[in-house]
Amino acid sequence: MERPAPQQARAEDLGADSAGIGFVLERERLQAKRRRRWRHIVSCYAYLLPLLINLVFLSAGPVLYSFFISFTNWQIVLPPVWVGMRNYTEQLSSPVFWKVMWNTFYYTLGYVPLNMIVSLAMAIFVNQQLPGISFFRSLYFLPVVSSGVAVALVWGWIYHPTFGVLNWLLDAAFGIQGPRWLSDPHWAMPALVILGVWRSMGSNMIIFLAGLQGIPQELYEAARIDGAGRAAEIRHVTLPLLTPTIFFVLTMSIIGSFQVWEATYLLTQGGPARATLTISYYIYQQAFEWFHMGIGACLAYILFFIVALITLIQFRLQRRWVFYR
Repeated sequence: MERPAPQQARAEDLGADSAGIGFVLERERLQAKRRRRWRHIVSCYAYLLPLLINLVFLSAGPVLYSFFISFTNWQIVLPPVWVGMRNYTEQLSSPVFWKVMWNTFYYTLGYVPLNMIVSLAMAIFVNQQLPGISFFRSLYFLPVVSSGVAVALVWGWIYHPTFGVLNWLLDAAFGIQGPRWLSDPHWAMPALVILGVWRSMGSNMIIFLAGLQGIPQELYEAARIDGAGRAAEIRHVTLPLLTPTIFFVLTMSIIGSFQVWEATYLLTQGGPARATLTISYYIYQQAFEWFHMGIGACLAYILFFIVALITLIQFRLQRRWVFYR
């Protein structure tokens, strides 16, 4: 049997060595790729860690724990005592709770339509190429960024029955004796509605303005060629194409109206005669004034389920009137 020539043997050894070196290099390349991938994953979670800590310990954790608290009698200084569904049954059978819910729906029914109408009208007004229009956009948005405490103090002076500017204007312009706005059970809630509309109309105006500027101008030109006037343009072009924006503002306005608290706390404290006692302020009273934490958590979850149900109904009904291009 012939032995391979020395040159052939050396070539075979070099080929084997090259294959071995190639295998080692490929393995090191894969290992380096895995290390880079794990470093990327670890760095991503390191950046997310503060947010995850906030979510677990300051958001999701307290939400879940408050659900447990809603089934207990807990007054902070004493350990929670399990009472089952008693908090829910007592609240659902309490006349005060239904008075609070009526006040909340009263505020919602007054605030939401008026806020949307005023905001849309303002958005249509500022959606024009006029000199100084940016100034008016900023001016209308100013209440949104103003301090809530300062706004409440100013409006408390405006509503003052004797020295308030509103009653002075009613008397000077129309000869009408203005009511005692914040101390009259019939006028206290409308006063809060007016304040709420004034405070939030700027943010909704910006949202409507963004929706208006997304409507193609060619559609308005086509409508004018067909002889449509300004009112017909708004009815047949603007409103149908603005329905996604209207739906968004409607949903957020209803949710926000159920959370009204600041003006109630600063101006009326739920009075007079519980005329402005809304669900958010009632939760605050139960939990942080009377230290009935179980009842406060129970009311908070009742509010959550009501808002979730209303939002679900809105999303079901929006298929009938919202048009997406």
